[in-house]
Formats: sequence, C-alpha cells, structure tokens
Amino acid sequence: MLIHELTHEQCVEVITRMSIGRLACSRADQPYVVPIHYSYDQERHCLYGFSGLGQKVLWMRDNPKVCVEVEDFASRERWTTVLMFGRYEEVGDTLEEAPTRQRIWDLFQQRSEWWLPAAARVVQRDRHAMVVFRISIDRATGRRAQRQRADS
Repeated sequence: MLIHELTHEQCVEVITRMSIGRLACSRADQPYVVPIHYSYDQERHCLYGFSGLGQKVLWMRDNPKVCVEVEDFASRERWTTVLMFGRYEEVGDTLEEAPTRQRIWDLFQQRSEWWLPAAARVVQRDRHAMVVFRISIDRATGRRAQRQRADS
C-alpha cells in the first residue's frame, strides 16, 4: 500500500464532495467526537453546520478550537482522509449576518433533507433551540492510500 499526502486542491476536492464528517472538540481536558452534516463554502474556506443546542455546541462555546475529519473509505487499501483544524463561530440571526445566513441556506438546500438529523426529534427529549454555525478552516491536511500494483 502507498500513502500519499494530499495537496490543498485535493483536500478541497474531498471536502467539497463529502457532506458528513466527524467533529472533535474538547472541554476541561475531555475530548468529544461526534458526526456532523456540513456544507462547504469554497469561496470563504469554511464549513457551515446546523445543530440543536446540546453538548457539542456548549463545548464549542467554551473552547472554539475544533478539528473536523472527513473520509472517503472505499476499502482497507483504498481510502482518503482530510483533517481540518479551525475555529467555531455561531452565525446569528441579525440584520448584519443576513447575507451570510442566506448564503448558508442556499448551500444547505443543495443537500436533500439538509435539516436532518439536527432537526429530528430525539426520543424522550424536548427539542432544543437551533444553532447555525461556521467552522473557519485555518489549515487542512490529507492523505490517500492505494494498493500497490503487482507490476510496481
């Protein structure tokens, strides 16, 4: 198996093509990893997400430094992963943030059922307020693995 470092352009291609990642955040020296649906804004080099007010949002409010991992896993011998390191920010429902929120809604609507699972009702729990957020990407790295050919 050969493992290659991805270029910035290759990382962007993977981030753009995929829409599910794993968000890592931490609070009081305790890491927390949770899957998220996201939309990537290539022009602003950030991810947008939508979530109920819960543990991940509360933790990111305390410590906005986050990491998101995205993978395209075909097999044990053929996979691609991208890690993005960045900063969590909430996008408010204010007049000055209206153009950004419109951009976010436009990106969200490119995915079918974009509101799921964030807006789904959790059994035995009341719905929480919804939070729209941005993860500004400071840097991204990636790797791609592929099986060596027999003639190599």
